[in-house]
Amino acid sequence: MFYVGHSGELEKRIRKHNEGLTKPTKSGIPWVSVYHEEYQTRSEALKREYEIKRWKSRKMIEKLISAHASICHIGCCEFPR
Repeated sequence: MFYVGHSGELEKRIRKHNEGLTKPTKSGIPWVSVYHEEYQTRSEALKREYEIKRWKSRKMIEKLISAHASICHIGCCEFPR
């Protein structure tokens, strides 16, 4: 399961998800960050988040992560199964 979102404080966001404080992501605990991108403005981050969410494809997200495996840059987390 992947979570795609934006946050100004990634570590804090993941901690809140793992504490069960965010109802929509509570069932995915524990969340770990596997990929993120950084942007100068919130507007740029939202634009990129929307672009990735439009893919609606796990394979596309996995491809994005593997293509940049050596460069951790989107608040994208995966629940290890």
